[in-house]
Amino acid sequence: MSAARAALAIRTTRGALSPPRPFALAALPPTLVSRTDTPPDAAPTRRAKIWEFNTNLHCSIIGTCLSTGELRQILKKLGVAPPDSTDHELHGTAVTLAGRHDNAAKLLNKSLDTRHKLAIAQFARAATADRVRALWRDAVQRGEIPGAYWAALTHPATTPALIREAFGDVHMLSHLVGAANRADIRRLCQLEADKAELTARLERQQLALHEAVVTRDARIQDLRQTLAQRIAAETAAGSSCAVGDSAVLHQLVSDLERRLASETRRRVALEARLATAEATITQERSARLTVEHDNATLREELAAIETSLVQSGTVTTCDPWPESRLDDVALLYVGGRPNQIVHLRAAAERLGATFLHHDGGIENHTSTLPGLISRADLVLFPVDCISHDAAHTIKLLCRQAGKRFVPLRAASVTALLAALRGSEIAGCAVAAE
Repeated sequence: MSAARAALAIRTTRGALSPPRPFALAALPPTLVSRTDTPPDAAPTRRAKIWEFNTNLHCSIIGTCLSTGELRQILKKLGVAPPDSTDHELHGTAVTLAGRHDNAAKLLNKSLDTRHKLAIAQFARAATADRVRALWRDAVQRGEIPGAYWAALTHPATTPALIREAFGDVHMLSHLVGAANRADIRRLCQLEADKAELTARLERQQLALHEAVVTRDARIQDLRQTLAQRIAAETAAGSSCAVGDSAVLHQLVSDLERRLASETRRRVALEARLATAEATITQERSARLTVEHDNATLREELAAIETSLVQSGTVTTCDPWPESRLDDVALLYVGGRPNQIVHLRAAAERLGATFLHHDGGIENHTSTLPGLISRADLVLFPVDCISHDAAHTIKLLCRQAGKRFVPLRAASVTALLAALRGSEIAGCAVAAE
């Protein structure tokens, strides 16, 4: 990129700017798979290995095709998974290891093949790229993404165009999953707490019932022994006391029968309470599953509404927080989707801030980041739409320059507007004044 073009890309005046070019999967590096044992003009005859893919694909492969539990087990075998490591740290470690042609990458490749051997066998029957594409689209429709993604990317007949298509499908699915509804999350947490309370109550009732049954059996056994002893004493005393002792014996038997009936009623009542508690837990479990399904639906609706608001421009037509002015504050936004930058810029400048942007290394070279960070009062970047290397570089440069940085939960206008009300923004605004 020439110096004039670079200057135009990072211009931060408040005037009208030319709209950014729409993001295209073709912007990915052209060499997506490098098979060292296959001549350039010959068709591949074997499936690709994970280290032969471009590093831009490793993040989506690891995050989509392996669960966090499976990834933690693999890294434990390699001795690079400390017990206190977070899932994000393990993911970053695996992405780094995937690009090396060593034992660690071979173990990752073997684990992926073993985990998705059924999908690999299904795709192996495809002989052309069109047939592989048809199998991939069918898997997307059925929601069977992880195995199909690995099998499609590594298939010998897969072309770079098909790899870009599959990568784009997985990339967009990750955005749908990332949308969250706070009210539903609170409701799910409440249901989990209620479930735990009911489980504890059921355990206490079961323990009480067990103790009651044990106590009843012990009492019955004692009474039987007392009765046997009394009968033996009566036989020894002789027939002279038979009439009086018989009345006492009948009275004792009647008392024992009353006690037995009382214990039986108590046992029936406890069993009824236990059945009620079990029915309540079943209802709560069903309600929790219903809420989880509704939550997933609401997340999809939220993502669709946000997309519609951004496309229509309604999120930038007014100043939502007129008291939160950011005059003379320079914000640097790194990463994100190109088609949203104009809306993000409008939202920031609406509050009086100066908006700087860097795409994280796709078209803008990373060598321009130190200069932009030195000009900014605060650096923001969306964690779901930026490479691991770019995020690491931002954190390092900000610490060196003594600048603050704020990771955003998503590459959206709403996430930026929420961050503009945080304490970090307020501190920068006071410093600028």
